[in-house]
Amino acid sequence: MPTEFHTTHCVEETEQIGALFAAKLAPNDGVLFKGDLGAGKTCFTRGIVRFLSHGADVTVTSPTFALMNEYRFDGEINALYHFDLYRLTSSDDLYGIGFYDIINSGGVTVCEWSENVPQLQREFDRCYIVTITPIGDFDREITVEQ
Repeated sequence: MPTEFHTTHCVEETEQIGALFAAKLAPNDGVLFKGDLGAGKTCFTRGIVRFLSHGADVTVTSPTFALMNEYRFDGEINALYHFDLYRLTSSDDLYGIGFYDIINSGGVTVCEWSENVPQLQREFDRCYIVTITPIGDFDREITVEQ
């Protein structure tokens, strides 16, 4: 897959790009986010969840304190596991939160702060890197690589 580039100008557009991206996902895929605090990682994830839930009004929040939020679906992709890895630094930390029990269970695994665990990309058969860079108060540059 070639690298995709997008520019968004508001939260709603970032969510729309997330929903469009979600159409490419398959069970057990990984989505690794790179981006600073407030870049729009959770907004993008909200778009993925809205697509996978067929537009249902699902509240999507950052898993900062819980470390992982789970969203269940009826469909080929049965869940989205939304991890916040800000406080983690190794695969041992991932074992401690049950990460390896989840990643091949038919869902999609989304990880914020994925750069904190450098070997993470190897854990998925198919993995996307999504980098979100603020270029103003509301404008974002979004890069998607596989």
